[in-house]
Amino acid sequence: MDTQALIDVAYIAKLAKVELTAEETERFSGDLNQVLAYVQQLEKWDTSAVEPMYHPLPVFDALRPDIPGESLSNEAAMANAPQQEDGQVRVPKVVESAH
Repeated sequence: MDTQALIDVAYIAKLAKVELTAEETERFSGDLNQVLAYVQQLEKWDTSAVEPMYHPLPVFDALRPDIPGESLSNEAAMANAPQQEDGQVRVPKVVESAH
């Protein structure tokens, strides 16, 4: 087994605050080596003509046009507010002090 892979798995486990046995470290090192070998295979492909993807699936109509429309009246917006004061929703204090 590659010593570097053992060190990487132990280091990653330490960062994740996960305790691994020697057997688990050995097994995960093998898994890590398989993933890295697969990535090395992918690096052999010529992807210079492939356009970068921003999402693995086609995305349509993700954003609506930003067109001004009719807004709720203040009365309609306040209709379901559990507490209100001076036309605003009243909420409990969250921060006692900013200091």
